[in-house]
Amino acid sequence: MTISKKIVLLGHFGVGKTSLVRRFVENTFSDNYKVTIGVHILKKEMDLPENQVNLIIWDIEGNEDITATRSSYLMGSHGFIYVFDTTRKSTFENLKRDLDHLKNNYNNVPIIVVGNKNDLITSAYLKENSSLFEQVDYFTSARTGKNVELIFEDLTKKMIS
Repeated sequence: MTISKKIVLLGHFGVGKTSLVRRFVENTFSDNYKVTIGVHILKKEMDLPENQVNLIIWDIEGNEDITATRSSYLMGSHGFIYVFDTTRKSTFENLKRDLDHLKNNYNNVPIIVVGNKNDLITSAYLKENSSLFEQVDYFTSARTGKNVELIFEDLTKKMIS
């Protein structure tokens, strides 16, 4: 059976949302940073044991205040990937508030929290800041591909269960 699911990537400007999507969909990475204006929509099929899932991935513009994100971008979402930059504290200091907003306004929509740019930090840094990262599901690197496929697979399974 084939089903379609909408995933929206959220987070501040420059955290690597577009790079994660490009790594997942096209298996490419580029150091050329281009700001997403509005929304960029990509598609990819994911084969799971009992379902073929057409993922419609909305890579939306970064926003420091998630409550200012256009509600039309979020309507009809089946899953969220909240991305922050592990090297920039300003991108995750309001993580709890942002997650509470999503949970309160988009009831029962699964959320995966991703600390991106993991290739730029040390394990000592992660250990020292472990209390800041309690709500993180995965640490990823769009550059190396670390855990990128896994976050989309995990979210897809949560959306269809």
